[in-house]
Amino acid sequence: MDLHRVAVLGGGPGGLYAARLLKLANPGCEVVLHEQGEPDTTFGFGVGLAAGTQRKLEAADPDTLREIVAAGLRHDMTMTVDGGIARVRNDRLVGIARTELLAVLQRHAEKAGVDLRFGDRRAAADLDAEVVVAADGVGSATREAGDFGASIDVGRGLYLWCGTDFALDDAVFAPVRTEHGVFVTHAYPYSGAGATGTSTFLIETDEATWRRAGFDATTDATDASDDTSLRYLQDAFAGTLRGHRLIGNRTRWLRFRTVRCDRWSDGRTVLLGDAAHTAHFSIGSGTKLAMEDAIGLVDALREEPDRAAAFARYERVRRPSVERLQELARRSRLWWESFPDRLDLPVERLMVAYMSRAGNVPLERFASTAPDVVAAALTQYGGDGPPPAGAITDWVLDRTRPAPAAMRELHADLDDPWSPEGDAIVARAAAGTGAVVLTGAADRPAVLTRTDLAERVRREAGVQVAVAAPAALRDDLAAALVSGRMDHIVLTEER
Repeated sequence: MDLHRVAVLGGGPGGLYAARLLKLANPGCEVVLHEQGEPDTTFGFGVGLAAGTQRKLEAADPDTLREIVAAGLRHDMTMTVDGGIARVRNDRLVGIARTELLAVLQRHAEKAGVDLRFGDRRAAADLDAEVVVAADGVGSATREAGDFGASIDVGRGLYLWCGTDFALDDAVFAPVRTEHGVFVTHAYPYSGAGATGTSTFLIETDEATWRRAGFDATTDATDASDDTSLRYLQDAFAGTLRGHRLIGNRTRWLRFRTVRCDRWSDGRTVLLGDAAHTAHFSIGSGTKLAMEDAIGLVDALREEPDRAAAFARYERVRRPSVERLQELARRSRLWWESFPDRLDLPVERLMVAYMSRAGNVPLERFASTAPDVVAAALTQYGGDGPPPAGAITDWVLDRTRPAPAAMRELHADLDDPWSPEGDAIVARAAAGTGAVVLTGAADRPAVLTRTDLAERVRREAGVQVAVAAPAALRDDLAAALVSGRMDHIVLTEER
């Protein structure tokens, strides 16, 4: 498509990257980016770019990626629970300060010839352009003003983003028990080293704990950073913080909003990144999705003959991977919202539960990257030495007790194990005696959901639980057994 004028709304990573790629692909095109904030002001701390995203950026724009990687910080990952530590090598992940990432992208956009206009609040309808790229974030005014068929699902748990003034050695997952309940941090370094560096410090909790701590009141009382919560959490996480402070930046408790749109374009306007879709931060990155969207959109505009065909191709190519990640992120969000229920597990088994929570990391693959962690978890489960590589599933199933001959059958086909429908099944399990078997559809998503529901039944109803599933899903069942989601399996013929 031969473009002459393109406008981009939003100066975050997705908007800046799209503007640069558009200008590189269309040197004669006027590309103007409108950002309502100033170039040296941003909210947030660090962001992470995984290996897969780095490969895509390398193919699309190696110069920009080179500078991002040079400014970033690689790190491994640890989980710490009650003094136990499980460590996983993951140094392909790059953390970088959001301010530094934006500075890199601004420089490269200007170098390509993009006209950057800061302090400029504009609406799509006001712009004289053949294509308007709306990269104006999760609260997108463009999305709200257009016909995109948007829907927003709000999570149950609460979280806040803050930072700290030193660089952690690794990414850290660490829960703390307080008089009000459990808080858990996902923290990672993104610049410098030790006392000269900085880290992101994300903290989550459930609503009951949040209310008992009085944070519902502090959230309502401020539009700026919730300093009361930050002081409390600084004390709660003193061990992880090593005497350092928590830093706010308009830090308030929030509930995650999952944005979905039936359509990503409306006339000459097309959505990108969080404006079109979001995925929970525990498995997806808004930065990752937005920058990959930018690559897909620019490819479509370059290769298709007109705007409508380009927008259709962009959505056709990008939507499957976005929706897959959103589903993984939904499962991950539900797992994290119920995370405190699992703190009785040894840290190695808890790490296996974490890695397998969304169904996208097979146990064998995890064992190849963290053999010590998986070996310890398997020994804790099976009671003897771990199996050789490639034999984990058979080893786990061989050491799983056979299901009782007589079990109560509970049919369970639902999307959310923690929904009212899930509550009803837990209540039915608790009302009777003896073991139960959860049955239902044979497809993989349904089986994964049943293993999550089985964990609820097992813990809350206090009965032994089996999950009925096809033999083709033995790998998923083995991971669920080691993760403590159920006691037994019942293999069925796939229907």
